[in-house]
Amino acid sequence: MSAMAALWDTLVGPFAEFAFMRRALVATLALSLSAAPLGVFLTLRRMSLLGDALSHAVLPGVAVGFMLFGLSLPAMALGGVVAGLLVAGIAGMVSRATSLKEDASLAALYLVALALGVALISRQGSQLDLLHILFGSALGVDAPGLLMVAAVSSVSLLVLAAGYRGLVLETFDPVFMRASGSRGWIWQQGFLVLVVLNLVAGFQTLGTLMAVGLMMLPAVSARLWHDHLSAQLINASAQAVVASMAGLLLSYHLNTPSGPTIIGCAGVLYALSLLVSPGGWLPRLMMRPHRVG
Repeated sequence: MSAMAALWDTLVGPFAEFAFMRRALVATLALSLSAAPLGVFLTLRRMSLLGDALSHAVLPGVAVGFMLFGLSLPAMALGGVVAGLLVAGIAGMVSRATSLKEDASLAALYLVALALGVALISRQGSQLDLLHILFGSALGVDAPGLLMVAAVSSVSLLVLAAGYRGLVLETFDPVFMRASGSRGWIWQQGFLVLVVLNLVAGFQTLGTLMAVGLMMLPAVSARLWHDHLSAQLINASAQAVVASMAGLLLSYHLNTPSGPTIIGCAGVLYALSLLVSPGGWLPRLMMRPHRVG
C-alpha cells in the first residue's frame, strides 16, 4: 500500500465508507459554525462561564423529556430549552430581588439543576442512558438529530447575521444603547436563547457536559490570535471545525468516546494558541527586554 493510499484510508476512508461517520461530521461541522461564534460573544461580554452553567442547567429538562417519552430527541430537546431558559430567567430575577449578582445566583442554580437532572435520569434510566446524555455520542447521530442540529445552526447563523450590528453594540457599549432608546434587554435575551438552543443541539453529539467545550475553547483560543471581532469569529469556527474532524478520526481509529475526544482536540489547539499565538507565551517572552550584563 502506497503512502497516499494509507493517508487516504486514515483521513478520508472512515467518512467515505460509513454513513454514521458522515452524519457525525456534518452535525459537528454545523455546530462549529454556529456555537463557536456565540462563544466569542460570551468571552467579550465576560460571560465565559455562562455557557458552562447553561449547559448543566438544561439537564433537568432533558431528564423530564427522557422520563416521559424515553430517548425521544424532540421531547428531550424541548425540555432542555425550557429548563435552560427557566434557569437563566430565575437567576436574573434573583439578582434583581436580592443582593446577589447574577453570576452567583446562576452558579447556585445550575449546580442544583445538574444534581436534579442526574438524579432523575439515574432513577428512571440505566447507567448507559445517563452516560449517553451526559457525554453524548457524535457517532450515533441519526437523521432526526442531524436535522435538528442543522436547523439550529442555520437559524443561529441567520439571526447573528441579521442582528450583528445590534449585538456588537450591546456587547461593547450597552450604556449607549440604553441611552439611545434601544431595548438592550431584547438583544440580551435573544442572545441567551441562541446559546441555549446551540447547547441543546449539541447535547446529542457531545453530551450536556461536553457541548459547551466546542462553544468556548475555540472562542478563547481565537482571542489570543486576533483583536478584530470578525477575525475572531472566523478563527473560532475554523478551530472548532479542525477539532471536530480530528476528534472524529481519533475516536474512530482509537475507539474512544467521540464527544470527549473532540473537546480534547479543541484543548490541544488551545494549548498551542497559549504557546505560539501573538497573545501567547512565546511571543511575549521574545518581546521582553533582555538585561545586559
